[in-house]
Amino acid sequence: QAQLVESGGGVVQPGGSLRLSCAASGFPFSLYFMKWYRQAPGKERELVAAISSGGGTTTYADSVQGRFTISRDNVLNRVYLQMSSLRAEDTAVYYCNALRGMGNYWGQGTQVTVSS
Repeated sequence: QAQLVESGGGVVQPGGSLRLSCAASGFPFSLYFMKWYRQAPGKERELVAAISSGGGTTTYADSVQGRFTISRDNVLNRVYLQMSSLRAEDTAVYYCNALRGMGNYWGQGTQVTVSS
C-alpha cells in the first residue's frame, strides 16, 4: 500500500527556515515525479515545487523561487523541501505528492506557520 508521510512542519518567525521531509513507501519511489503542494485557509491548493524521478529537473512556483529548494534521496525514498526566508504568506498545510501514470498518491500534510 502506497504511503507518504510528511514531517518537519512547525512555527517559525518571518525570515526563518524549515526543512520538510516526506517519507515514501509501498511504491517504486525512484520512478515517480514528486511534488510539494500547499493549501492556506480559504485558498485553493497550489503547487510549490516539483522534482523529476532522477532529481535532475526541478521547478518552482514564482512565489518561492530562490527561497525554497526541493531535493530527493532515491535510496532513502524521501523528498525534501528546504524553505528559507519564510514569510507570513507561506503559512499553509504542505502536502507531498507522488505522480506517475495512474499512480497519484498524497500525504496527510504538515502545518507550517510563519508568525512573529
